[in-house]
Amino acid sequence: MRKPSPFSSVSAVLATVAKRLGLESKLLEFQLRRDWPSIVGEPIAAHTRPDQIRFKKLFLLVENSVWMQQLTFLKPTLLEKINEAAGTELVTEIVLRIAELGTATDRQKGTLNDEEGPAPEPTPEALAAAAAHAESIQDPELRTHLTKVMAVAIARESRTETGTQAPVTEPRDRKQPS
Repeated sequence: MRKPSPFSSVSAVLATVAKRLGLESKLLEFQLRRDWPSIVGEPIAAHTRPDQIRFKKLFLLVENSVWMQQLTFLKPTLLEKINEAAGTELVTEIVLRIAELGTATDRQKGTLNDEEGPAPEPTPEALAAAAAHAESIQDPELRTHLTKVMAVAIARESRTETGTQAPVTEPRDRKQPS
């Protein structure tokens, strides 16, 4: 028989820290956004999006009043599925709000809103600058994802008024001169 380890698993430590710091609901928000279709099913996920959790209430964005009416009847089932995904009862109520959701492909492409448009393709210079900032990260998968996110942010920042991208060789310093 194996002797119990004096070390706790990383997930157990993170769960304890999240609970102590009151971050359980924020972690659940992230999980809901990430796994929404698998938690509630594709038909509901296509017309809804979790927004935030405050005071054990999940604020759920709904496409239109027809879906809002339907979800009113499904609240107990949704609560059960959400708390099952959380592993504990973190949500006791669902508040439905009508909002324009956009398409799933828009959200996956990174469209923030109509004014900003879709995320720009990063230039090689932006990728190089982002890679320089992320090189100290040990996990290769995390380093790759972070490099892509930073490169898109640098490319978005460097757009000119005409909608093209200016080359970026160094990250911008956000401090304002005195």
